Amino acid sequence: MTATVRSLGYVVFGANDLEEWRTFAPRVLGMELVEHTATSLRFRMDEFGYRFQVEEGGPEGVHTLGWGVQNGAALDEVVARVEAAGYPVTRHGLGSEHAKARGVKDVASFCDPDGITIELFHTFEEALTPFVSPTGTTFVANRALGLGHVFQMVGDVEKYHALYRDVLGFMLSDYIGPATFYHCNQRHHSMAFIPTPPARPHLQGVGHIMMETTDIDAVGRAIDAMNAHGAEEKATLGKHTNDKMISFYVETPSKTQIEYGTGGVLIEDDATWVPTSYPSAHYWGHEREL
Repeated sequence: MTATVRSLGYVVFGANDLEEWRTFAPRVLGMELVEHTATSLRFRMDEFGYRFQVEEGGPEGVHTLGWGVQNGAALDEVVARVEAAGYPVTRHGLGSEHAKARGVKDVASFCDPDGITIELFHTFEEALTPFVSPTGTTFVANRALGLGHVFQMVGDVEKYHALYRDVLGFMLSDYIGPATFYHCNQRHHSMAFIPTPPARPHLQGVGHIMMETTDIDAVGRAIDAMNAHGAEEKATLGKHTNDKMISFYVETPSKTQIEYGTGGVLIEDDATWVPTSYPSAHYWGHEREL
């Protein structure tokens, strides 16, 4: 396997209230609003033109994940593996209207086993001006690491192992109980998933997107901003065992949560990285109301 996914490029949310997103993302998350139409919003967090797109209507929550590959040849190779695995793929085409709308050169899409749209793309468009956070936040996000990570509750974990490991080329980072963590670059994990609890089938789907800042003060400011804004905290400040992230969780206007943290470890050498397992996700904190 030579061509693989390189990073998480963009995330598309469905929303019932664009106006709430218009204030939530800049004030609480420190993202820069760069596009505001009657039906969609776009937000920046680094040198690229956008990372979050929020669309009015449709399914609420994250419904599309954009995963980047190196170039056109890599896209062809990865798409061929996806099709060989039995997933119908739509090739939108080089320079297509959909590619232009996403700010990429070429893009192909398919649905994962639970119906989330996966878009594979190459050559993401950079902005012409520097990113300016309204809260003074600098994010650990760039062309090498992508925007952060995805945590998804899934119906059939074996199908997700086969898709992300065998087809898209992700590598195992570690385990926490029934949760599996995969990486596609030096970020400890870009994709993680866990079986949907049988008693809570409504939780199936993307549970959270992680955003990492460069310092703990940015996390503290975000907690203050969350409280001032009236957003709902879903988990208190805590420290994760596997990636060592110090973070808290806040609910977005689309109900999907954001993990907002700092201090995540990097996997600098796959040749020496040894996956392990942990009995708990937390050293301390991350308390949730059930």
